[in-house]
Order: sequence, then structure tokens, then C-alpha cells
Amino acid sequence: MSQIFSEETHRNMLSRIPIVTGRDVGEWIRAVDEGPALCRFEEKVNWLRSEHNLPFGHAKAIVHEYDLRRAARKLQ
Repeated sequence: MSQIFSEETHRNMLSRIPIVTGRDVGEWIRAVDEGPALCRFEEKVNWLRSEHNLPFGHAKAIVHEYDLRRAARKLQ
């Protein structure tokens, strides 16, 4: 998992996703989870961009958050 933004920038990007996309972050996390079984960070970002027409920065923030949440689930 790569750190793509500072923590503050990441949180700011996440807070704007519902405004920019009309869908909340949880919906996007489910979309990545239910989407194609892509392994690499960049592949997931590119899939969100091409399949859902997301801006690059927002797609990166969604995939980063997806990876953070997936890692947290593994620790539980």
C-alpha cells in the first residue's frame, strides 16, 4: 500500500468525494470490493477512472481508503 497523500490531504479528498461524485465513500469502497479482482493499486485506480469516470485524485483517494480499511479488517 502506498502513501499517496498526507493524512490531511487524504481526509480532505474523502470529504469532497460525495460532492464531486454524488456517492458516498462507503459506496465507492463497495464498488472496489465488488469490482474486478485487480491486485495492484494502479490497476484499481485506472479501473475507477475508466469504468466510473472519476478524477484521478479522487480515484487514488478511494483506493487508498479501501486499502486502509482492508488492512484494518485483517487486524481484527
